[in-house]
Parts: sequence; structure tokens; C-alpha cells
Amino acid sequence: MTVSTARNDLILKIIKEIKKVIVGQDELILRIIVALLSKGHVLLEGVPGLAKTLALQTLAETIDAKFNRIQFTPDLLPADISGTKVFNQKTMEFEVVKGPIFANFVLADEINRAPAKVQSALLEAMQERQVTIGEHTFKLPELFMVMATQNPIESEGTYPLPEAQVDRFLMKVKVTYPSKDEELTILDRMGSNFKTPTPDRVATVEDILEIQREVDEVYVDDKLKRYIVDIVFATRFPDKYGLSELKPLIDWGASPRASLSLFRASKALAYIRSRNYVLPEDIKELAFDILRHRIILSYEAFAQGVSQEEVIEQILKKIKVP
Repeated sequence: MTVSTARNDLILKIIKEIKKVIVGQDELILRIIVALLSKGHVLLEGVPGLAKTLALQTLAETIDAKFNRIQFTPDLLPADISGTKVFNQKTMEFEVVKGPIFANFVLADEINRAPAKVQSALLEAMQERQVTIGEHTFKLPELFMVMATQNPIESEGTYPLPEAQVDRFLMKVKVTYPSKDEELTILDRMGSNFKTPTPDRVATVEDILEIQREVDEVYVDDKLKRYIVDIVFATRFPDKYGLSELKPLIDWGASPRASLSLFRASKALAYIRSRNYVLPEDIKELAFDILRHRIILSYEAFAQGVSQEEVIEQILKKIKVP
């Protein structure tokens, strides 16, 4: 399999259109594209004002696809997301009214503002790509991606995502502040008229589906597959990998979804970089985003001030690169 130059150029066009709106945040943009090509969902975490929502909206605008934004609030109900059955007085029958989840791109804005029962309304959609309303089950579009944002600094009026919910996100990306030069560019671009630049639509749903099929064909050597599995297993059984100092710091390691996610995401990153094969560097670059939300630290780790990133860094240093 060879990477299609035309389709690879299309990905670069999408990134270029996003950068017409988003200043800096190159890593954020790259991760969103990786999630898109991996058929995965992405969770963005960062303080307000870092263009998380804008980045996701802009991606959707570059593709001729249906986009819905759901503002998560404490009074939101599951039916407000998935849909419900409504009684029609004319026909004297109940009819299904589909919710905003029925779209190609669904933005769950400030997802931790709604309680767990509302967050869980996304579980079936994210995993099985279908929604059950009453006794009826409806398939979601073939191109379907949930993009969620959350604010990590507030605790009042927020609800931490259940582990089963978090695990369904391909990646959790931490969004950082822009540099000084980037912030000056933001002032020049948006500070005078408060108008956000508009990106052009450069791709269609079929374009993205075809690229996803090509990404599936990217080659991953058996040694690299074992490397992925070793990284994930080291989060579960660190003592077996010469990392006994990590054992008391980890309550639960990453699930098999982590191996699958790292496998798929590394193929997407290789494709974006015009390769039809994965390198160890692709795996190492994405390991933090794939694993940080899947490793549950112990109380001892919190007491020592140890983060998931430090645990992952030690694992990557220890596991031999093939």
C-alpha cells in the first residue's frame, strides 16, 4: 500500500484551513486529525479561552458534514442528547424524535458540567456507534466523532467523568497556553473586529471515509505491535518490567482499548506524515495522549505528587525500543 498523494495533500489542506482560524496549538490540531483518521473520539482538557471549542468547530467546518454542538449543563437530560419518543396527537401514536447525537461531528462542550447519567448517554454511541430510543435502535453515520471539552480547574458544579466513559475516548489531550508571539498574532487577527476568520470547506465525508480506509492499511511490524503491548502491560504489571517502584503508585493500568488506540493512532500519524509504515517514534509521541486518562493512580501517588505523565515517561524509558 502506498499513501495517496492527493488524499495526503487533502489532510494538509484541512490543517491549513484550521490554522487560518487557530493561532498556534499545532499539537492540538495534529491530535484532532489523528483522532479523526483513527475513527476515534477526543477529549480536550484545558482552562477556558484556549480555543478548544473553536478548534473542533473549525475542523467540522472544513468538511461538508453535519455538525452539532451540545452545551452540557447540570439540568441536561439524557433524552436531550439521544432523543426521545413523543406522542403525536394527529396520528395518536408515539414517534421517535432523534437528538443532536445524530450527526457526523458532535461537540460535547464542557462535558463535566452534566451529571454521570447524562454523560453516560454517550456510551453506546461512542462504542457501538448506535443509539437506542425505547425499543428502537438507530445506526449513527459511518463518519461519527465525539469531541468533548472540559475545564480542569473548577470543581463546583462539575462531575468527573466515569472511568468507563473516559476509556472510550481515543485520546485525552491537554491544551496549553499559547506563546507570547502567538498571543500577539491572536490580537492582530481577532482583537479589532471580534470576527473569527472563516475556513473553506475542502473535504467531504466520502473523502474522510476513504482516507480512514487507507489508514487501516498502514503497515505495523510485529515487533512494534509487541512494543505497544509491552507499554500497556507495563502500566498493569510494572514489576515484571523492572519498574517495581511504580507498582504502589498505580491502582489500575490501561485497558486493552489502550493497545488498540495506540495501534490505530500511530497508523494515522504515520499516514499524515506521508508514510505507509509506523515507526517507534510515532508510538512514543502518542503514548501520553493515549494513556494519561487510562492509568488510575493510587493515593500514594497523589501523596507524592506523581502524575500520569511521569509514570508514562518512566515506562517509555524502560521499555526497549525495537
